[in-house]
Amino acid sequence: MSNFRSSFLLLVAICVCSLALAGEKAEWTGWISDSKCGARMTGYCAKACIGAGEKAVFVTEDKKVVPIANSERTKTLEGEHVLVKGTVDQGVLTITSIEAQPVRK
Repeated sequence: MSNFRSSFLLLVAICVCSLALAGEKAEWTGWISDSKCGARMTGYCAKACIGAGEKAVFVTEDKKVVPIANSERTKTLEGEHVLVKGTVDQGVLTITSIEAQPVRK
């Protein structure tokens, strides 16, 4: 019986930890790019490629490309430096708020 109880408690602990890590809220600065150009994008390229059907992606300050679940939130910000608040679950960003930001030098 104690093996069952230990296994059950371990399973519960794993589930709780997984839920805590999945969808953790945070904020990042970076750029809105397109899935074709990713971190190599320019402002005009991102607007043109997204307009032509490429998916919008978020590029972090350290050049990591993150897919966006709700890319409709990025309209008019293609190619722009932005502050994004949201959650990342299984490597995909869900944006809760987004606003243009000046580029720090």
